[in-house]
Amino acid sequence: MVQIQTGRAQVCPAVDFEYQPPPAAFAAQRILVKPNLGYPVAPPVTVSMPVLAAVLRGLRQASPDAEILIVEGVCSPVSLNKIAAGHGLYALLDAKMQLLDADELPLRDYPNLSPQPVRFQSMQAPALLSEVDCRISVGAFKRTILKDQPLISASLKNLYGLFPRQHYKARSANSRGQLHRPSVPLVLQDVYFCIGHLFDGAVVDANQKFVSADWKPDRGQTVELGKVIWGEMLSADRLACELGDESKPDYLTAIEALITG
Repeated sequence: MVQIQTGRAQVCPAVDFEYQPPPAAFAAQRILVKPNLGYPVAPPVTVSMPVLAAVLRGLRQASPDAEILIVEGVCSPVSLNKIAAGHGLYALLDAKMQLLDADELPLRDYPNLSPQPVRFQSMQAPALLSEVDCRISVGAFKRTILKDQPLISASLKNLYGLFPRQHYKARSANSRGQLHRPSVPLVLQDVYFCIGHLFDGAVVDANQKFVSADWKPDRGQTVELGKVIWGEMLSADRLACELGDESKPDYLTAIEALITG
């Protein structure tokens, strides 16, 4: 398998992708996987089943007896079960894997560990995040436009689906409008320091890049990239941008500056 390593992330051709899980996955009892499957729309709006299958296969090899919980919260009036069935997810699951709707799980407050919180001193997300041994984000690679600025969605932005719509909704009950104020790039700093830092690994499905001419995250054009990136969350997202000919997002720069002090 041809691969390039850079910092704490690596890349290989999508056709050769064999997932190498982080150390936390080995001998884990419970593993949480958060895939980008919030829409009843095919890749690259959502993650592809071959990439997700490779992730699940790698995790199962790392921990043959682990309970693997696939957790997602949709951004659509279509139910998670229908979306998953339409994508063919259930065919990938073994007896110790199950799909859970993030909107139906018990919640807890996660404190914002940032030295400079943007808006939220804490954020509500499934308590399950604190009850597993390993957490993996599997994001699609997308560029939309919000307030006349490009927004890159990869493994960190993928975490929006973990926040309960009932608590973070605004005008639409199907979305999390409160997480768009004052802006998504700013709120993503809070997302990272509330729950993003908990994630042990990330995968970015960059076999295709989704490009929208506006804010709509499920209508746009497809650009062939043929890559999968995985590793530490911020490194994976940064490398995806480099390989996908996208500028490094301001929110990654801000988060990294806050981490290094």
